[in-house]
Amino acid sequence: MSASQTTTPSPVQRGAPAPTRGLSRDTIAVDDATVGDFVARHGAPSFEPVTIVIPSYGEAANIEKVLGEIPDEILGMATSALVVVDGRHPEEDEGATARRVEAAGHYVAVAPVNRGQGAALRVAYRLAREGGARYIVSLDADGQYDAAEIPRLLEPIVADEADFVSGSRRLGSTEHYDRLRNTGVDVYALLISALTRHRITDPANGLRAMRAELTADVPLTEPQYQASELEVGAIMRGWRVTERANTMRRRASGESKKQPNIFYALEFGRVVTKTWLRGLGSDARRARRARRARLVRRCAE
Repeated sequence: MSASQTTTPSPVQRGAPAPTRGLSRDTIAVDDATVGDFVARHGAPSFEPVTIVIPSYGEAANIEKVLGEIPDEILGMATSALVVVDGRHPEEDEGATARRVEAAGHYVAVAPVNRGQGAALRVAYRLAREGGARYIVSLDADGQYDAAEIPRLLEPIVADEADFVSGSRRLGSTEHYDRLRNTGVDVYALLISALTRHRITDPANGLRAMRAELTADVPLTEPQYQASELEVGAIMRGWRVTERANTMRRRASGESKKQPNIFYALEFGRVVTKTWLRGLGSDARRARRARRARLVRRCAE
């Protein structure tokens, strides 16, 4: 369904309800306001089975190229694209990204304030899930990831061999070399692998595919650094997580919005530790046991 096909504005609530565990009242209010912006623009659409979600902040110059690379069909299933604009960037005109997304025939929601990529993706997952998407794929708005590689990540999920698949520049390649940042990726990959007892090679990759219902199960509270929160959280709650090779390209244009390397590394580590500790709690343990039991029953059938 294209973004131009709309219904009477109403709450988007077809799928699982939006999880609010660990979110403040103010955070929930901004999430709801962003969903409200979507409904005001598009009504309550039915998303296609594969929905690509793209967080964007100050990427008006790149968004059309990124959207233009998304195929209409992946593995025989139709696709939808949803961009969540994380507030107005001071160097862009008001509504610049949203206008380009809508002109290209895709869905967009604009947050009233800038909070971070994690917050934008949390809302995007909610909209995609509640709009009926079966599979969700995350893609960055800066052009660093190639949408042509999405089938490689989605295949294991469709084949019921995995629930969450992350791209990996370590299994694939990268055109951008930052020695400190690349070292950080390797260090945190080793740390996460040790903590979760599950091998991970690239915990900071922005190209990911997942079952829509996974995003309702894993608590997502971080406004930034959601890559580690989602992946570690999925592992700790018993979802089947794996990786596939992908290519990390140079940005199409502009500069990265990430913090300087040392601050990025410290915050990334904080989120990894917090999410792992949360995964040791009784709720996550129950979820792990239940999923493992279901998998055993399915294998025995």
